Amino acid sequence: MQGLQSLLAFSETAKRGSFAAAARELGTGPSTLAKSIARLEASLGLRLFHRTTRQVCLTVDGERLFERCQRVLAELEALRSDASDVRAEPAGVLRVDVPIVYGRKVLLPLLARLAQEHPALELDVRLSDAYADLFRDGIDLAVRVGELSDSGLVARRIGSQEMVMCAAPDYLERCGTPRRVEDLAAHSPILFRRPSSGRELPWQLAVDGKLVTLQPPARLRFNDGEAMVAAARLGLGIAQLPHYMVDDEIADGRLIELLRRHRPPATPIQAVIPANRLVPARVRAFLDALYSLEVAGARQRAPALTPGRKGRKVTKGPSTRAA
Repeated sequence: MQGLQSLLAFSETAKRGSFAAAARELGTGPSTLAKSIARLEASLGLRLFHRTTRQVCLTVDGERLFERCQRVLAELEALRSDASDVRAEPAGVLRVDVPIVYGRKVLLPLLARLAQEHPALELDVRLSDAYADLFRDGIDLAVRVGELSDSGLVARRIGSQEMVMCAAPDYLERCGTPRRVEDLAAHSPILFRRPSSGRELPWQLAVDGKLVTLQPPARLRFNDGEAMVAAARLGLGIAQLPHYMVDDEIADGRLIELLRRHRPPATPIQAVIPANRLVPARVRAFLDALYSLEVAGARQRAPALTPGRKGRKVTKGPSTRAA
């Protein structure tokens, strides 16, 4: 167990870059933690950290150990959960990583309900649009938008993201309403700048069954989706945003959807967990709650059946009318 405590001390210090911060997280003293890491370095014959008066950072050997250490600690936690009966009441710390706006608008109500239903469950929720390494960061589950490319993960679809082009009524009164894709060239775009690369996210539209990408010049760029919604509401231009960010604004008339028939194909939203790992009760409970989102969404998207002539049933699909 002493070796395990040393690994925990090393892992927390590597993540936080500080003996003091790691000690607070583990509920011990900084000097005790530093001595534990020194013993680990002595037993391995390796220097794991570069130490300065302000912070500590990993050496090359430390980086290698940290990567392996995260996998070992995650497996130990999963084994502990399994040994305590995976069918028991969900308990312990559930560490999840979710996109910022999707997490706030869609998942936080779900997590609140989960916490109420399972009092022994602790939530460590990380809201970030950066790509998280589940193994390195000790994350139980992450929510990702788009196709899964990492073969070391298992995915479950929990929904889909539709990109909606919209503008405020007063902007459309001043500048006119685009009726065709070509009309967008005469308007003021509000674009999203990716925080990771600094590049602007292009507009995408479906035209004659093909996906068309537009990269319009823009005076307004934001690295935050909610700021884009606010800018669009203020009448500063046209924005293309995920549906869950603007559904309420469109429903109450603060924004108007444009070119609906040219919406691009929906992108899957998936919950991902590490492959080849035991799934503890806390993770399964969250997965089941997330799956309920997809079931509810599928019911909302399903066409309604209305009586047709002579008692037949006919499908009534959504209106295709668009601005």
